[in-house]
Formats: sequence, structure tokens, C-alpha cells
Amino acid sequence: LGDDLALNAEQVSGVKAERELPVVWAVAKGSFLNKLILVPSALLISAFLPWLITVLLVIGGLYLCFEGFEKVAHKWLHSKDELDAEHQAKLSALADPKIDLVALEKDKIKGAIRTDFILSAEIVVIVLGTVQTEPLSTQIVVVSLLAIAITIGVYGLVAGIVKLDDAGLYMLRKSVSGSFNAIQRFIGRSLLIIAPLLMKSLAIIGTVAMFLVGGGIIVHSVPVIHHLVANVLASFSGLGSIINSALPVVADGLVGIIAGGLVLVVVSLASKLLRTFRSK
Repeated sequence: LGDDLALNAEQVSGVKAERELPVVWAVAKGSFLNKLILVPSALLISAFLPWLITVLLVIGGLYLCFEGFEKVAHKWLHSKDELDAEHQAKLSALADPKIDLVALEKDKIKGAIRTDFILSAEIVVIVLGTVQTEPLSTQIVVVSLLAIAITIGVYGLVAGIVKLDDAGLYMLRKSVSGSFNAIQRFIGRSLLIIAPLLMKSLAIIGTVAMFLVGGGIIVHSVPVIHHLVANVLASFSGLGSIINSALPVVADGLVGIIAGGLVLVVVSLASKLLRTFRSK
């Protein structure tokens, strides 16, 4: 969810302030449509091919680890100057009057809905995995209600986050002529400072969450890895209750990082071989 929130909040970058909420609403409608496809599909799989849920969980976990590792690798493999130049190039392109902002907005919405489909699939399968042993009626109610609640929650928060800076600017402007000027200026400046920091924090939290959740899925779904991790953790059993409580989480994260790196290597090699094959 942290990853979902961060990614969707980033989708409105480069969109005019007055178009931010319409863009968020358009993506939210696409997300509801995604859930309308995914929830019945997942329930049918659970009813007729229940073993496939575990397979899909592992695939989703590997994808989360891959996505997280790719984000980290992108920053490691590029210097700060290169990243700044890339960001500046985006800003210059958006400032170019020749750029069709309407087309850009539509492309952003389509891209956000595609990304949401993958993240929604992961969320639906994870939720279904927790109630897989329950009766079908319970599965339907839990997965359907959580799918709706998660969509409303995520896009409601996204709408609030992307408008934080506008709220701060409004408070600053109002403080010039209104009462309680000092308080309004303080709140306005605070919101303008908090908004970009919140976006950066969400990006970091989302990446960490991908490793923890993805690694946790792999550890609990693949018996060989589960037993290996359990044996390693057993050797640290005498370090105290607090450390023993934290170690499984750390182990999930490490498994997630290793899995993400391996998948990235495989994907990179496959992409290179595909390009070589096409060039021939």
C-alpha cells in the first residue's frame, strides 16, 4: 500500500494544479475497474485452482522485490549529477510550449492505471491468501470490501497529499489580509515544507515495504527457504526478546533484497538476449 500510495502520488507531477484532482479521480476510476476484473478472477482461481494462489503469491512477491531492487539500483548506478540532469530535462520538457499537456495527462493516466493493475493484483492475491482456508462466502465478502476500502483509502490520501502544497500556499496568501496572521503563516510554511518531504518519505517507505512484503511472501511460501531462514534464526534465539522479534522482519527484508537482485539479473540478461535476437 505504501508503494501504491507513493507511485500514484508521483503520477501527478507535471500536471497543472487545477488538473491534479481530476487526474487522481480518473486514475481512481481505472483502479475500481481493475478491481472489478481482478476480484472475480482471483475468487474463481481460489474456488477451482486453489494451489495457484500460492504460485501467484510467489510471482507477486518476486515482482515486488524486483521493483524495489530496480529502484535502488537506478540510484546506485547513476550519479547525483546524472539524476539531477534527468530531473531537469523533465522539467524543461514540461515547460516547452510545444508539449501537448492534454496528451501528456492522458498518457500519465493510462500509465498510472497500468501500474495500478499490477499493484492491485498483488494486493488482491495477498488478501485472498490470508482467507484462502475460509468458506467461499467469507472470501467474497473480505476480498470485495477490502478492495473497495483500499481503493478509496489510497486515492483519498493521494488527493490529500497532492493538495498539501496548494493548501499551504492558500494559507500564506490568506495570512496577508486575514486574522491570526502569524498562525496561518506558520501552518502555510509548514505545509509547503512537509509536502515534498512526505513524498520522499513515502517513496522510501514504499521501497522498504516492497522488500519486506515480497521477501515475507517468498519465505512463507517456499518451504526450502522457510526452513533455511528458520534454522538461521534459531541460532540467534538467545539474544533477547526484542532482537528475536525484529530478526524475522530483517530476514524477510534480506531475502527480498537477494530475490530482487537475482530477478533483476535474469530480466536484464533476458532483455539483452531478446535485443540481440531481434537485431539479427
